Amino acid sequence: MKYLFSILFFWGIVFTSAAQPSQTIRGTVINDATLTPIPYASVAVLATTPLLGVLTDSLGNFTLSNVPVGRYTLSVSCVGYEPVLLRETVVSSAKQTFLSIQLKETSQLLAEVEVRPKVNKELPLNPMATVSARMLSVEEAKRYAGGFDDPSRLASSFAGVAGNTDDNGIIVRGNAPKFLQWKMEGIEIPNPNHFGDLKSFGGGSLTALSSQMLANSDFFTGAFPAEYNNALSGVFDVSMRKGNNQKHEHTFQAGVIGIDASSEGPFKKGGKASYLFNYRYSTLALLTPILPENVGGLKFQDFSFKLNFPTKRAGTFSVWGIGLADKTGAKAKTDSTQWKYDDDREQNDIEQYMGAVGVKHTLVLKNSAYLQTTLAATTTGTDWRTQRLTSALALVPKSNISVANATFVLSSFINKAFGTKHTNKTGMLLTGMQYDLALAKAQGGNDAPLKSLVDARGFSTLLSAYSSSSFQLSRSLSMNVGINSQFFSLNKHVTLEPRVGFRYQWNPTHSVGVAYGLHSRLERLNYYFNNSLATGETAVNKNLDFTKAHHLVLSYDWAISDVAHLRMEPYYQSLFSVPVMLGSSFSLLNVQNDWFFAEKLQNTGAGRNYGVDITLEKYLSKGYYYLLTGSLFSSEYKGGDGVWRNTRFNRNFVANVLFGKEWQLGNEHQNVLSLNARFTYQGGNRYSPVNQAASEIAKQAVFDETKAFSMQVAPALNVHFTASYKLNKRKSSREIALKILNLTSQPDFNGFRYNLQTRAVEKDLSPIVIPNLSYKIEF
Repeated sequence: MKYLFSILFFWGIVFTSAAQPSQTIRGTVINDATLTPIPYASVAVLATTPLLGVLTDSLGNFTLSNVPVGRYTLSVSCVGYEPVLLRETVVSSAKQTFLSIQLKETSQLLAEVEVRPKVNKELPLNPMATVSARMLSVEEAKRYAGGFDDPSRLASSFAGVAGNTDDNGIIVRGNAPKFLQWKMEGIEIPNPNHFGDLKSFGGGSLTALSSQMLANSDFFTGAFPAEYNNALSGVFDVSMRKGNNQKHEHTFQAGVIGIDASSEGPFKKGGKASYLFNYRYSTLALLTPILPENVGGLKFQDFSFKLNFPTKRAGTFSVWGIGLADKTGAKAKTDSTQWKYDDDREQNDIEQYMGAVGVKHTLVLKNSAYLQTTLAATTTGTDWRTQRLTSALALVPKSNISVANATFVLSSFINKAFGTKHTNKTGMLLTGMQYDLALAKAQGGNDAPLKSLVDARGFSTLLSAYSSSSFQLSRSLSMNVGINSQFFSLNKHVTLEPRVGFRYQWNPTHSVGVAYGLHSRLERLNYYFNNSLATGETAVNKNLDFTKAHHLVLSYDWAISDVAHLRMEPYYQSLFSVPVMLGSSFSLLNVQNDWFFAEKLQNTGAGRNYGVDITLEKYLSKGYYYLLTGSLFSSEYKGGDGVWRNTRFNRNFVANVLFGKEWQLGNEHQNVLSLNARFTYQGGNRYSPVNQAASEIAKQAVFDETKAFSMQVAPALNVHFTASYKLNKRKSSREIALKILNLTSQPDFNGFRYNLQTRAVEKDLSPIVIPNLSYKIEF
């Protein structure tokens, strides 16, 4: 640490005397309903002397040159459109700042009503979202403590979301992480996290989504618009930004977690096409001394790219992709006197991969409409082999997981504005799912052979169609209404899902909203093909229906000022058609990471989640910001025995306090020192009581499932910290940052395990501290 501060002090002496560097802000201003350019819109950088401003050209483009480095608020306005304030816009010396700004056409004369500029951070990017939606900015992911440049971890600071330190699974309003849908460029993608689905279905260790690649994105926690199918708890709708088509720009970052290299620029000088890519390779081995045993052996790499090709008449084509490859494992201890837990005698070899690639075409039509079509393919696979040492120290197979899935996707929609009061979006999504699934596990003693639980190969299709409309019913009242339908070819099940929302803006700073939606999601494909250990039947769950949920959300928004905002959202979610096991407390709502479940299920279970989410936020101004979020909730389920119980994820409350401060340093205030902290206090996960007598006989943890999830881990306080110092030179910038997850080493609860030496069941508590010291240069 002393060495770190010496570096900062040295850099301060060398660079604070440098002249004030500046940079260019470029962008486009377009109509949010038709994607057509808005000419002669006013774009101004507030709080500059003299005031920097410009009008867009006939194609909606603007350029602001020689803007001193710093953080600014931009005002964007045009006659006939609602004005917008873009807060927290960062201008650095190394890279041009490019903004894509969408304005909403106003449906009344400006003289009729007081118009308050919309702050971009208050609204989601999707104009048809009524409630439970938030725009997530890349800048926040970089800055917020606990974000760790990871959208998943950043989302856990939002109201209604809970999470863990050693896993970035997103628990939305008491729902399991596996019910969240990830979308990229409008296409559902597999779990985009390194070592995903190992500890928690839907979660992983670190994201493969690079902050160098991402544009601002939307995060939904309930009652989402009709265009979203196959999602039950929430949607993370991620977009990639376009590369700079005027200037080549590069980034290199080296840290304890990994090494990143990113580049962007035009394919040729004067052209409109651009490229953008990022590659990362892990360096986690550097953390081996402070990580739990075998974790230091994690190896991963990821790659993402986007190519953008605008044309004069044929629209815009883009090619995008993301991929990751992971490898980890653990060696068995050959000295039997060191066997404390059963996994000490196990050898694990794990390899994983995930990828998605797509071609998107956007064509702006002449009748206030645009057509967007995407062809994409995704793939994901897990090869996990576990062997176990016998008493004679011979390795025998314990379990094998070999899963390979691929999808082929066609998505197309047309978005049309019928004047200023009605916009419609209608489309379809065809997903072909190819699967190759093989799961086997030894049943019985150490020498028992592997028994096949799943062995399936084939192809199925999920077809979805939707239509969604946004109406401005009056000066103050708007309505979003739509419908989504799905058809699953494997078992011919169909859904019909209505969505509707109303928002009433009774004055420029106060509004209320209400939204309802029926939503559904398929289960993991391996559950449809599992064999029953009890009866020996094969593929006993092939006829499982969608798990479904009614969402009802109320919302109150108060724009306290241009820099402060309050939101309150009471909600109720009623789940039905939930797969459960007859006569048992088991429900798929509680499944966290059970690959080897092998029993017959039926869609007779239910669940209910209800509570209130509160957010009070002050955006970064005068050098500081804060975000206070709180959630009080209850999450319950009814299993196959008809009894209502707490779910595994019923933590009852989550509270977050985030704050940060920036200082502009140097003679020309060109350098930035930033300190950020986050405190999270939340209830613990639920668990079933241990049957001590049965556990001693079985030499593993055995639970009393008649009292499922009746126990709860004590509440915990987690502290995260981020510090960074950025030096802006004329043509480059350098940043050194220290980001620490779980500063106080608060342990995560990972269930129970049997201690072979004490012959007792113990809680599995893993106190993981993850520090990342990094150095980044942009040029």
